[in-house]
Amino acid sequence: MPGLIGKKIGMTSVYSAEGKCIPCTVIEAGPCVVTQVKTLESDGYAALQLAFDEKKEKRTTKALDGHFKKANTTPKKKLVEFSDFDKEYALGEAVTVDIFEDTVYVDVAGVSKGKGFQGVVKRHGFGGVGGATHGQHNRLRAPGSIGAASYPARVFKGMRMAGRTGGDTVKVQNLQVLKVIPENNLLLVKGSLPGSKGSYVIIEK
Repeated sequence: MPGLIGKKIGMTSVYSAEGKCIPCTVIEAGPCVVTQVKTLESDGYAALQLAFDEKKEKRTTKALDGHFKKANTTPKKKLVEFSDFDKEYALGEAVTVDIFEDTVYVDVAGVSKGKGFQGVVKRHGFGGVGGATHGQHNRLRAPGSIGAASYPARVFKGMRMAGRTGGDTVKVQNLQVLKVIPENNLLLVKGSLPGSKGSYVIIEK
């Protein structure tokens, strides 16, 4: 899908023409530089590799430094491939937020906030063992039984238990585009996005 790499700035709210207050997320979308053009002949598929966000040259490996110099651009932090653009882009050309000018809905993917090691109540929404009487002690947030007895004599795969939570790639689909501000490279979408402020997001048409 065609799209852009962006950075989550934060949340705000805007008023619609009907006077409704709509919560929205502000994304700094691009400009992204084309650092590689993949073709059917050379790579077996057609795609564009886009790069976003400036990076210090001393923090860049020699291999990547050469890759960026080939595209006649400065080192960038984030590289992502996109395909099926409406127009042809050359190496070193910039793709801006203007591509979303006539778009009504977008899909946005990001890495959700990490929560660390969490129990089953926070991680899976368990209700705890229930009841504080009848000899129950410190069982309010316990996971309960995790299996039967001598048969099956094991715990089934996929059993919902405590563990590391968050930090996953999450895609939110069909977010309404409220406003495109090309002069500031900003995109306003309705609702919330995964990740913390300043985290990278991938916006797809």
